[in-house]
Amino acid sequence: HPLLDAAGIPYGAVEIFRDTSTRVDALERIRELEGMAYVDALTGLATRRFIDAQIQRKLDEMKRYGWPFGILFMDLDRFKSINDTHGHAVGDKVLRVVAETLIRSSRSFDVVGRWGGEEFLAVVSNVSAEMLGNIAQRSRVLIARSGVFMELEEIRVTSSIGATMALPDDTPESLVSRADALLYSSKESGRNTVTVG
Repeated sequence: HPLLDAAGIPYGAVEIFRDTSTRVDALERIRELEGMAYVDALTGLATRRFIDAQIQRKLDEMKRYGWPFGILFMDLDRFKSINDTHGHAVGDKVLRVVAETLIRSSRSFDVVGRWGGEEFLAVVSNVSAEMLGNIAQRSRVLIARSGVFMELEEIRVTSSIGATMALPDDTPESLVSRADALLYSSKESGRNTVTVG
């Protein structure tokens, strides 16, 4: 604030300073916590919360611009037996290897997340049903070819996948539910397979 003499001429100023470091620290911590809410600590993939938001965003874009997309719902076959036989630490390594496989094989504009436990979900943009099926098959094959080496043994896992295109009247819940039902069709068909619908 300027200080004026009797003639109205400035001869100084008053400045007030505040220490905002606490506020800046708090805002930085909030951003850090938000990041943690969107990144799975074990695999480094997106969390279910982030995937839910991404699906809603893609549904909005599809309704507004007509941009097609689909999802892949993936579940690791007989994963419980890996944990039971080799322990949870090895199971965690398998989850990290699968996550790395999915990250490396996905396109830069697709989003892959850990849905929960041994379930993964990918939001695949700008595809046809045929392309989505091909991407699902590629993911299935790459997962089956990846493994964790433990002493003299390689531990491998397969996946069952449900793949579906988003429809104009879908909600995130209806889309995931349809993909989940297709995933269970893959399980019932003998596992290590893809069902597109």
